[in-house]
Amino acid sequence: MASRPHVSFSAISQYQRCPLQYYFQRVLKLPIDTVASGLVLGGAVHAALAEHHRQLHRREFSAEYDLDLEEVRWAFLDEFERRENEAIVLYGARENRDGLIEQGMALVDAYLKTDPPSNIRQIEQQVLVPLVNSSGDYLEKPLAAVADLVYGEDGHITIRELKTSKRAYSQSEVDAALQATCYANAIHQTTGQWPTIEYGVLTKTKTPRVQLLTTCRGGSDVGRLGDLVESIERAVQAGIFYPIESPLNCSSCPYRAECLEWRPTNNAARELVQLSHELNGHKEVATC
Repeated sequence: MASRPHVSFSAISQYQRCPLQYYFQRVLKLPIDTVASGLVLGGAVHAALAEHHRQLHRREFSAEYDLDLEEVRWAFLDEFERRENEAIVLYGARENRDGLIEQGMALVDAYLKTDPPSNIRQIEQQVLVPLVNSSGDYLEKPLAAVADLVYGEDGHITIRELKTSKRAYSQSEVDAALQATCYANAIHQTTGQWPTIEYGVLTKTKTPRVQLLTTCRGGSDVGRLGDLVESIERAVQAGIFYPIESPLNCSSCPYRAECLEWRPTNNAARELVQLSHELNGHKEVATC
C-alpha cells in the first residue's frame, strides 16, 4: 500500500457502514483477532483469479504458454491459509473449513469456464490519483484504487471488479455502487478516458455461477464522490464516531467488545448515537 496519506473506497465505505468501527481500526489502530469466513473466502478467490489473469496476460505475449490450473488452485490455498493464520476465522452455523475451501474452489472453477478477457492492462495494481469535488476543487488527499482487472483497447477500457456473494446482484446495485465511481475516477485521471465498469459476481449458490453486470460513470459522479469524502474527512477531524448496530454489522465485527464499552466523547456524537438508536428502533438487550 502507498505510504503517503490517502483515501480509499474501503475507508469511505467503512465510515458509512459504521463510524465507530472506522474509529477503532483506522484511528486507534486496534489489532484484529478475528475475521469473518466470507472475507477469508473472498480473499482466497481473488488471489486465485489474479493468478489466472497473470497467466492469461503472459499467454498474450507467447502463444506457446500453457495455462496452469494447479497454480491457480495453489494460489487459492496459499491465500486461504495465510489469512486463517493471521486471525481466528469466524465460521457460520453451517460452515466449516473443508466446506469453505470446496466452495471456493467451485467458484474459481466457474470463473475459469467463462470467456477470458483480452488485452489485459493491469492486475491488482494500486494507483494514487487526484480527486475533485463538485466545485472542481482538488482534495488534499489523493484517492487510492486497486482494480482487480483492467483490460481492453484504447477507447474501450473495462475495469472488472470481482465479488463473491450469496446472491445475484441487481443492475440498480451496480449503478449505485460507490466503488465503481472510485475506479472510473482512477482510469479517467490516468488515461483521460471514462471506462466501463464491469462487476463479475461469483454467486455462492449450490451450483456456482458468474454474473456480469456493467455500468458507467462521469464527471458529476466523481464530483459527488469528492463531496462525500470531504464530509467524512470533516466528521473524522471533529471526532464524530458512533455505532450503527445491525446484524450485518455486528455479527462478525472484531471490535464488538470495545463497542459495548464505548461512550461518546462529544455532544455531536451523543446526538448522532441517539438519532441512530431512534431510526433503528434500538432496544436494550439483556445479557446473562
